[in-house]
Amino acid sequence: MFQVTPLFAVPMIEVQHPDPADLNARLRELFLAREAEGLRHANPASSMKIKQGLFESDFTVFSWPDPPVQALREFCWAGLSRAVAQLNGFGAAQMARLQILSHTWFHITRAGGQFDLHNHGMASWSGVYCVDPGDSPADDPDSGALTFVNPMALANMFQDPANVHLRRPYGMANITYRHTAGRLVLFPSWLFHQVQPYRGTRERITVAFNCWFRFEGE
Repeated sequence: MFQVTPLFAVPMIEVQHPDPADLNARLRELFLAREAEGLRHANPASSMKIKQGLFESDFTVFSWPDPPVQALREFCWAGLSRAVAQLNGFGAAQMARLQILSHTWFHITRAGGQFDLHNHGMASWSGVYCVDPGDSPADDPDSGALTFVNPMALANMFQDPANVHLRRPYGMANITYRHTAGRLVLFPSWLFHQVQPYRGTRERITVAFNCWFRFEGE
């Protein structure tokens, strides 16, 4: 027998909105207007240092009654619920009892903005939805990209031709997602990630969330 098994795998989920143009246009207008109100909607106590070129809202976005926000919330929770059900083997009865609790915020990133390496230790699932990827220059395709660090810290302790060229899911490299409008990326909250420095001229706008769950009545 010869068998290869992908143990210790990290589930990464991508969900594409089928028709995001109108929704994203309304979200863009709303978020830029809220940013213009200054500190009223800014995160009052970020756990990270917010650098120049980045605006971070408070963590209540999905509680806003605005129709485009509620439409995005429905899309994100549908994708997240599908992932949770599939990965845990939950049936309809279990999913009906599962309650989602969350923090949700938006980022507006301008030239030079970035977000340093971090994870979200007090949540189980996180996600990033792209409202507007901006306009990164052709010679810097990873401008503003979302990068996940390979969590297998010992994988690079020794390298030679027999392991340095391993293909996914066994490769040692970090994973980078270049944002596209309407795409939702879901990932385990413990996974370290960062946003590369943004070099575009148009605002890069994303919505992010951290989630934790409980069964109703427990």
